[in-house]
Amino acid sequence: MAAHQGSVNIPVLLVLVATGLVAAIGFSYFFTSSVIETEISSLTKTANLPTTEKKFSVDIRKPIGPPRVLTGLDDVHGSAVTVSCSTCHATREPNPANKVGSDLNEFHGSLSISHGSLSCLSCHNSNDYDALKLADGSRVEFTNVMTLCAQCHSRQMQDFEHGVHGGMNGYWDLNRGAQTKNNCVDCHQPHAPQFPKMVPTFKPRDRFLEKADQ
Repeated sequence: MAAHQGSVNIPVLLVLVATGLVAAIGFSYFFTSSVIETEISSLTKTANLPTTEKKFSVDIRKPIGPPRVLTGLDDVHGSAVTVSCSTCHATREPNPANKVGSDLNEFHGSLSISHGSLSCLSCHNSNDYDALKLADGSRVEFTNVMTLCAQCHSRQMQDFEHGVHGGMNGYWDLNRGAQTKNNCVDCHQPHAPQFPKMVPTFKPRDRFLEKADQ
């Protein structure tokens, strides 16, 4: 009977030890989390960081459109007379075979066209020459020409959206200020968009640079 009273109850001891460990872990987690949150709050205040981010706008320049064509005439005030594309194209049948300037025997004959295998009507809207069209025939305003460019030049458009193509003015960090980006036609000529090849040259001889090299 005496030996029985002095023995240790193993199951009860294990339960007590497990309860103590759980309590210790919980306290440690709560204490650590509180310290981390306090440190983050302190760093935010020290760095004067905003608690809520304010995103400024990204504005993309838009071309003026639809374009006007010079007639070579002047009005009574001496200003150049221009007409819309539909003024002439509404009176003639569209020809999808036209691809280069030499194919155009009435107008635009001097136009330089070098845009792959595209014809004029690949982009221009034969139902409304004051607008453009997508590959599925959907109408696109001249001011939204980037939508037309993006359907074939998707990789360049992806680079544009990530800021590595096209150039921009403003802030990289939209929390500090807005961006203004170029449009495709700000840099590329739509009928011949590829930039001409250039031969790299050596830097010009400069007597001040030569002195610095010695």
